Amino acid sequence: MKGREKSWIDISQTLHTGLAHWPGDRPFSYQVTYSKEETGSVNIGQMAMSLHSGTHVDAPFHYKNDGNKILDLDINVFIGKAKVIDVSAYKAFDEAVFKAFDLVGVTRLLLKTSIPNNPDVFPKNIPYITVSGAAYLSNIGIRLIGVDVPSVDPLDSKELEGHHSLDKFGIHIVENLMLDQVEQGEYEFIGLPLPLKDADGSPIRAVIRPL
Repeated sequence: MKGREKSWIDISQTLHTGLAHWPGDRPFSYQVTYSKEETGSVNIGQMAMSLHSGTHVDAPFHYKNDGNKILDLDINVFIGKAKVIDVSAYKAFDEAVFKAFDLVGVTRLLLKTSIPNNPDVFPKNIPYITVSGAAYLSNIGIRLIGVDVPSVDPLDSKELEGHHSLDKFGIHIVENLMLDQVEQGEYEFIGLPLPLKDADGSPIRAVIRPL
């Protein structure tokens, strides 16, 4: 007799008015532009948002003019086995930090940081991935890194060394995951970007299921 199939866990931020956003960036908004009473059959809504609102993928074009765009990214990277690790004890994620965890055979790595997952509050400071950390992840075969904060770099960074280093090693970036209530361990992961032509990023619906 087969055991009961484990449920999927939504680790995405809910898109809503009031969602925290990068200072100066476009806030998320949704409204019904045509009501069922007006059309006679359906409600029709529209939304406005930055591609970096909520849980999203960064395409390299986001931080380099000649970088790959969303449709250039390998969609297979966004589906498959992932590992969640708790790195809340650290303020920066370098080679030494990642060496403290068993990451053998891991290709998708999700980082549970010390920052509370409150989508309505933009954090003042966040932990970040260093150049040595990115290089080590590449050496062990990581192809996707996910974080539960708005960036893989310090919020005031202009150089974006973490982004550029991860891109150099072909590691895809997912930001603003919701991992506060998630246990360390191995999961199935799905976090597909939208097929946005020429885009520098994309919102995703990220879900995981325990293995």
